[in-house]
Amino acid sequence: MKQKSNRFYYFLLHVLLMVFSLSTVCSKLAGRQVLFSFKFFLFYGLVIFLLFIYAFAWQQIIKHMPLTTAYANKAVTVVWGLIWGMLMFDEKPTLGKIVGAAVIIAGIILFAYSDSREELSHE
Repeated sequence: MKQKSNRFYYFLLHVLLMVFSLSTVCSKLAGRQVLFSFKFFLFYGLVIFLLFIYAFAWQQIIKHMPLTTAYANKAVTVVWGLIWGMLMFDEKPTLGKIVGAAVIIAGIILFAYSDSREELSHE
């Protein structure tokens, strides 16, 4: 049962990190607006709102998983940034960016795998 609970919190963590990465999208969109215009304030308001959601949910998630695990997974926001750049800003990924994203994903998987093996050895 504990393994299922861990997967649930990993899933929640990654949804939260996706939401967190959207704050940078809103920030970039705000930077493209006329200073002090309605859209400028709208996008920066969204940044603050998303960061509030992130801060609250982060505190709830780290109650259920080790802080080192949560921080190791935080690097996935770089991958989300690459995805948002392609989808929303028509940015073209370079080979270096794709390799970097793959290294980040591999690192997260290795860390999660080693963390789960460590938990099994303590049982």
